[in-house]
Amino acid sequence: MNDVLKVIFTSAFSVVALFLLTKLMGKKQISQLNLFDYINGITIGSIAAEMATSLEKNFLLPLTAMAVYTLFSLLISLLERQSVKMNKFCVGTSDILFENGILYEKNLIKAKISVTEFLCQCRTNGYFDLSEIECAILEPNGLISFLPKSEYRPATPGDMNLNPEKAEVPVNVIVDGRVLKANLRSVKCSETELLNRLQKNGISSPADVFLATLSKSGTLNTYLKVPQKNNSEPFI
Repeated sequence: MNDVLKVIFTSAFSVVALFLLTKLMGKKQISQLNLFDYINGITIGSIAAEMATSLEKNFLLPLTAMAVYTLFSLLISLLERQSVKMNKFCVGTSDILFENGILYEKNLIKAKISVTEFLCQCRTNGYFDLSEIECAILEPNGLISFLPKSEYRPATPGDMNLNPEKAEVPVNVIVDGRVLKANLRSVKCSETELLNRLQKNGISSPADVFLATLSKSGTLNTYLKVPQKNNSEPFI
């Protein structure tokens, strides 16, 4: 029984330690991680798992190892920001895979990407014909960036000499039936005013609202709670 209690304690402690360390390391998305960050994250997670199930060893030892890995990660991240050469050494550089109708075989070999894989990446990004692409660059995080030729890129308001209104980011003011008062203040709207607008839209209570967003210009969008499931399978 003592072993079970110890596993429960060390597991909870390792989860808290892992959460704090990952918050300290930053919030890059998986697709933005370079190889070192990815492997470092896996290693820290493995040490945390070892700490959770270690019955005989001192749990402070794996915790110390996690802290050391985190400190090295932070140190390398600091050096990357301070030095261009260090950034290139740790993160890597971008490689041109395709440009001006030329497919660079040596760069594909260096990146360990076959022509078939490259074409697959082109298709998943919406390019079924290489003649539509001006340039394709392999980024340090493993993603391929595509620059379409001018005649194939989407038209922008600037191309048509239009001046659209500035886009606004809507703020969540109701989430799962709860009014977020701090968010309401950020868009200069009172709770009474919000309730009045809901009633005008036929909504008697915020409890009936799953999500409501409000922009600074006053645009209110509401999404009601729907009790039934949607059993349709549109992609079969």
